[in-house]
Amino acid sequence: MKLKFQPNLQYQNDAVNSIVDIFRGQPSRQSNFTVLDSKSLNQEQQRIGEIYTDTGIGNGLDLTYDDVLENVQNIQMRNNLKRSEKLAGMNFTVEMETGTGKTYVYLKSIYELNKNYGFTKFVIVVPSVAIREGVYKTLQITKDHFNSIFNNEPANYFVYDSSKLDQVRSFATSNTIEIMIINIDAFRKSFDDPTKESKSNIIHRPQDKLNGQKPIDLIKETNPIVIIDEPQSVDTTDKSKEAIKSLNPLCTLRYSATHVDEYNMVYKLDAVDAYENKLVKRIEVLSIRSEDSFNLPYIRLVEVGERKAKLEIDIQDKKTGAIKRSKKQVKKGDDLKELTNGRELYSNYLVQDISWGKGNEYVDFSNGTRIYLKDVIGDLDEDAVKRFQIRKTIEEHLDKEVMLNKMGIKVLSLFFIDKVANYREYDKDNNPIKGKYAKMFEEEYAKLITLDKYKDNENRDLEVAFTHNGYFASDKKKGKIVYKDTKGNTKADDDAYNLIMKDKERLLSMDNPLRFIFSHSALREGWDNPNVFQICTLKESKGTYISRRQEIGRGLRLCVNQEGERVEDYSVNRLTVMANESYSEFVSGLQSEIERDTNIKFGIVEKHSFANVTRADNQNFGENIYMGYDKSEELYKYLVKEEYITDKGNVTDKLKKAIDSEAGSENSFKLDKEFVDFYGGIYEELKKRVKSYEIKDATKKKRVQLNKAILDSEEFINLWNKIKSKTIYRLDFDSKELIRKSIEDIRIMPKINTPRMFSSKSTIDTMARETGLEGRTIREDQHKLEYNIQLPDIITDLQNKTNLTRKTIIDILINSKRLEDFKRNPQKYIEEVTKIIRKNLRLMVVDGISYSKFRGGDYYSIEMFNDSELLAYLNDKIVESKKSPYNYAICDSDVEMRFAKKFEDRQEVKVYVKLPSWFKIETPIGSYNPDWAVVINEVDEERLYFVVETKGKSDINLLREEEKAKIKCARKHFEALGEEVAFMAPESSPDEFMEKARAAMADA
Repeated sequence: MKLKFQPNLQYQNDAVNSIVDIFRGQPSRQSNFTVLDSKSLNQEQQRIGEIYTDTGIGNGLDLTYDDVLENVQNIQMRNNLKRSEKLAGMNFTVEMETGTGKTYVYLKSIYELNKNYGFTKFVIVVPSVAIREGVYKTLQITKDHFNSIFNNEPANYFVYDSSKLDQVRSFATSNTIEIMIINIDAFRKSFDDPTKESKSNIIHRPQDKLNGQKPIDLIKETNPIVIIDEPQSVDTTDKSKEAIKSLNPLCTLRYSATHVDEYNMVYKLDAVDAYENKLVKRIEVLSIRSEDSFNLPYIRLVEVGERKAKLEIDIQDKKTGAIKRSKKQVKKGDDLKELTNGRELYSNYLVQDISWGKGNEYVDFSNGTRIYLKDVIGDLDEDAVKRFQIRKTIEEHLDKEVMLNKMGIKVLSLFFIDKVANYREYDKDNNPIKGKYAKMFEEEYAKLITLDKYKDNENRDLEVAFTHNGYFASDKKKGKIVYKDTKGNTKADDDAYNLIMKDKERLLSMDNPLRFIFSHSALREGWDNPNVFQICTLKESKGTYISRRQEIGRGLRLCVNQEGERVEDYSVNRLTVMANESYSEFVSGLQSEIERDTNIKFGIVEKHSFANVTRADNQNFGENIYMGYDKSEELYKYLVKEEYITDKGNVTDKLKKAIDSEAGSENSFKLDKEFVDFYGGIYEELKKRVKSYEIKDATKKKRVQLNKAILDSEEFINLWNKIKSKTIYRLDFDSKELIRKSIEDIRIMPKINTPRMFSSKSTIDTMARETGLEGRTIREDQHKLEYNIQLPDIITDLQNKTNLTRKTIIDILINSKRLEDFKRNPQKYIEEVTKIIRKNLRLMVVDGISYSKFRGGDYYSIEMFNDSELLAYLNDKIVESKKSPYNYAICDSDVEMRFAKKFEDRQEVKVYVKLPSWFKIETPIGSYNPDWAVVINEVDEERLYFVVETKGKSDINLLREEEKAKIKCARKHFEALGEEVAFMAPESSPDEFMEKARAAMADA
């Protein structure tokens, strides 16, 4: 199998553009030259973005610090981040949640920085062997992908190896993209002990192979862009920071989900955003020791007397159904099922015998179980807990295989262990033998795979030994490989990391029988697999601690099918964590870790939280008008005054009720008139703040059943026939109107001035050197930048950026009469003109889109409901249903729940369906999945058919521009079907919708 990558995921492109835009105004690269002798090149010939040195080619930057700071502040405004008042060095931070493609993003940024500005030298600094191998593997599997996007732009990548210094020379002298991956330890140790003659210190010593030069000097003269992967593990010490500084970076880009130091944050996709936007798997916790699930028969023998005993058992209350642990006196013949008020867990626990002899007190049960005084059944010992965790992991795995294998999705389960010997031991001759976990696994797997519900499993007859394996560091003893415990950062770990990364794609193939992976806890960082659906940590009571975030991070990535394509169906992407703690303890602990690791404060509003909120009347893909930092702070004060938040920014119950209430109700969220134009964005931002990280309780899940009576009913079949057809769209717009509008906008754009050069004189004291500050400026001068500008091919450049014809571009440029600006600052002019043309194109694309039915009648078959398998969580947003194809309507929000309840209650609603995630309408900005389809009957049996999109607000102008555009496209899609289906969007109140439906019936 070969993994496939999607080039147009919006959130990833936003992250890439946030880095590229740091250098807005930097001249674009014009052409490629391979001559290395800088003396033979004149200024026009040297490739922009590069500098030529005595030892090779490096990155060059023409922007001033003020230019970069202005760019950074604009990016921060756009991304709703705290504003940087000064740069304090060229350090920039990107925060992306684990599993969202952080490595892919910074690799694509490398290509974009080269494409836009000609930068060629990049050094990726990593903290560990695991992450190093992960980055190298990603470079390998994305090579063809990036070649297809960037016209086969040559790129060389390698892992720094002190025995292969010719790679360092090539890195310095090449004029194509060069990417070096290096461990921080490879060049930090000289700062720990400069006299130490270790292998890792070779980078700082003169080398004969390099004509007496030091490898580090060749690297630093290239002025590389340094990318730090997981900086919280790389440069948090003074020695590490000094080591990074020794690379002489043009700038440093930091990528992580858990930053310690946040330097000039330019993009942030935190854990909550990723989860809310369904960019990672949904998480559910199956608690093995849950005080509110009681999924094991618990029995403790408290005391024994003559012919009687006292047991502690879990008893269910007859009225409330609540379960409480209580003590009960028993005698021979008592049935624990009756004593616990019918709990099935205690079936076959009939007291058969009681022994009260001193030192031999016990109770025997009819199922063969014997319990001795003070012993416990259910409150398990460690091995019993681990066995149960293994059994439940296998069961969850096999259940998912039933559903996912037929979709071409392989299921993997991951066990973390903290002692290799528990999985694999060795005899005196170093021959491998099974450890206790391997034995437990094989015994439990053998029992489960024979169950009837797995009779169609293709792996049913597979030998159990082929289904599981371990990835561990190894040594050789007596000529044999022996696995051992390590900390994950030793030389012995290299082979294990190489194997686990090289096997990444092989593990995803159905042809490979390996499905259960045992891994040492040291492998918790730097490795994941998109098809890990179960994670089980078999912790020793005094074993190595693995945080909950580290656990779930190995399986958060969305899964892929056998074609290597990402599967975005959220009902499929469900990660089950086997926790030997209660559900509430796990959720509370995970939330605390997220707050600690990411600086997210659940239920906290900050003064800059609304800076990037845009005006409602200016969101139709036009030029955004932002609220800005000052007005955001004014809104913060208003929210405090109205008691929506405290003076420290904590969300109050009043705000929670207001966000949850229907628009127009007494408790609904209200704003002063000075903020009302920004209502939609403010509402969405606050809605995010009142939520916490949502984890499902797997002990409360149940399978949703199909309601065949509804699915086969005339009403539903008629409804489905009207909406089932797929469509294709075409884009059409008036090129004359595009030219006219673009000319008009270019004519009135602000004047573009000649580039400026700043010179400053600064004092640098000892403190500044130690802290990395730039010193105190005592004088700063400003000058026009006088140099011979080589004007680029503006027509070709704009063609590539807008996909318009040369004639159209020439018409726009000549008639706008602003070409003098182009002569003064070509790069700035091209950027501004590109932005204007693209804006007008986006406006016309949605207005000019048209839909038509697929030829050949391509459609969503009603039989697809039979192939879908849904799970409901009893403590989640579900509504019991008698009018839809399922016995529960599973809702995504409180608004949807109100609609579902109304559909159930109103007599005129005959059938309805929460449209499955596979029901999609294609649009130019991504697929769109409406919420509901509804059939409403009037008294005379006149039927009307509706497709409904529910939102927290009913005014389309209050929606984000992407939502508005998709709704407009959906409306045209349903018009093209010609089946008299009314598309209603957005709707926030079920009562208002029913009124509109009644009015529509009256009109009909």
